[in-house]
Amino acid sequence: MWSDLDSLVEASMQEWKVPGLALAVIQDGEIAVLKGYGVRDIGTGLPVTTDTQFLLCSITKSFTAAGLGLLVDEGKLEWSRPVREVIPEFRLHDAVATERLTVRDLLCHHSGLPRHDWVHMPGDLSGAQMLPLLRHLMPSRELRDAFQYSNLGYMVAGAVTERISGQRWEDFTAERLMKPLGFKDFGFTIEALAAAGNAARPHAMVGDECMPSPLWPIRTTAGGGINVSVADLAKWARFLIDEGKVNGTPLLSAQALREMATPRVHMGRSEYPEIGDSHYGFGLFCENYRGDRTLAHSGSWLGWGTLMTVLPERRAGVVVLTNRAPSAVTAILTHAVFDRISGREPIDWFARLAPKRRQAIAQQQTDKATREAARRTGTQPSHALDDYVGGYAHPAYGHIEIARDGDGLGWHWRGLGGKLAHWHYDVFVTPEKPTEFYPDNKALTFLYDREGRIDRLTVQFEPMVPDIVFQRVAAGEVLDAAFRALCAGSYLHGGQSITVQLDAAGELSLTISGQPTRALLPADGRTFRIAQLEGFRVEFRRPSPTAVDAAIFHEPGGTFLAAKANDADADADLGANASANVSANLSA
Repeated sequence: MWSDLDSLVEASMQEWKVPGLALAVIQDGEIAVLKGYGVRDIGTGLPVTTDTQFLLCSITKSFTAAGLGLLVDEGKLEWSRPVREVIPEFRLHDAVATERLTVRDLLCHHSGLPRHDWVHMPGDLSGAQMLPLLRHLMPSRELRDAFQYSNLGYMVAGAVTERISGQRWEDFTAERLMKPLGFKDFGFTIEALAAAGNAARPHAMVGDECMPSPLWPIRTTAGGGINVSVADLAKWARFLIDEGKVNGTPLLSAQALREMATPRVHMGRSEYPEIGDSHYGFGLFCENYRGDRTLAHSGSWLGWGTLMTVLPERRAGVVVLTNRAPSAVTAILTHAVFDRISGREPIDWFARLAPKRRQAIAQQQTDKATREAARRTGTQPSHALDDYVGGYAHPAYGHIEIARDGDGLGWHWRGLGGKLAHWHYDVFVTPEKPTEFYPDNKALTFLYDREGRIDRLTVQFEPMVPDIVFQRVAAGEVLDAAFRALCAGSYLHGGQSITVQLDAAGELSLTISGQPTRALLPADGRTFRIAQLEGFRVEFRRPSPTAVDAAIFHEPGGTFLAAKANDADADADLGANASANVSANLSA
């Protein structure tokens, strides 16, 4: 039955340029094939063995779901339990979703959040650091409205495990699942993989060339961080086939495993009738292949592509691990094995999918030319380049620093950076770094306020929601304690008294007679934003290093000057003839 499998593996690896691959086949509940192919690293040429560790990526999610199933079996958790009951500080952007989101919703990607993967993909934040950021992420759908894959959701699921068990997710998963199953060599970080004696290295595609890529961390560990060999992952596949038993002894209840394997949320429909509709359970894809029920999960990351699939009723399974960015090879081999196990006439999946790969390679140049054609040529930035320089921040996505880079601009964001290319008008784009985890060709669009100051930039880090807005970070004299002290005092505008006060912490506030006191929030230069009033700013005029003589109010209704009380006579006419009253505008 397996006489031609090696030939298919080798042909597929050659066509898709996969350096190394590990394969396990389970038939009638037993290991029928366990083999390594190719090399762990094209640099060293060392061979892949059945003990070579690969990064599993999202196959990890099935371990996270099973671990929560253990807690359900022990009566410590219910699938329908609201996350807030376990993690009281948990917050989403939407208050209703915050209160109602359950563990079940996390496990079947039903939170209303799209991926927002660039929150975690830079790899510089831990799960604990990312948890409070979720409240600042815009949802794209209502809670339970649609399937939206979320690595951040599984990060939260891992936190639920930790709160209930009292253990780190990694320790709980190792002690309660992996060690009882007899796993030999495994880890939970890219650092552990780098230190392992027999580990694969990732490879990415640059056009049609396979090249080494860096080991990049997955900090949403419960969603994708396990490193393991094909020999050990085959034990996990057998565990799923045996409905939670290890050597005939239940480790996870059959009921919990059935919950994982129940189709819950519709994911989509395959273009191939042999596969049809796909649903998500708890950490598992629930599909069919040529009439047989399948449970599966794939995994992908920079330089890695994996797939684990079982046919429960036939007690069969296939595991394919590769050290190349995701490719069709994992599916080709899986389907070929299942065709043989089921005794059906084999489908030539290689012949179906190889032309699509070649078409996709050819399409890359067309797409690049089309993108270039959309660029408006002959345009210039609206400001001098130095006006764009500074810091910009978003409460979840972090801090972007724009700096001069030779004759242009550069950007730095959470350990990533490079020179920006002017695209058109006030749009600049990031460079391409195809062998790295990098936001290639991202457009940074700079925007300015009514006074013409560059005050924010936007980036499409998440395509399912509006561009992420990074507000300019306070800079300039507004941060200088001596300047703030000069701003304090009384100002007059058209008979209205305005008081600016400096508190013990060195912060300014503004009070207009008859109106609430509002904090002044540093913006840029000599300008402050007025708290709780969107679009209202006050700029302090400083004619000399030792004096502030006026406050200029920039409002949606106009621009108004209030002279400092001891300088009021000099500007009395300007204040008296203003077209609107500052007090009226602020109270409107």
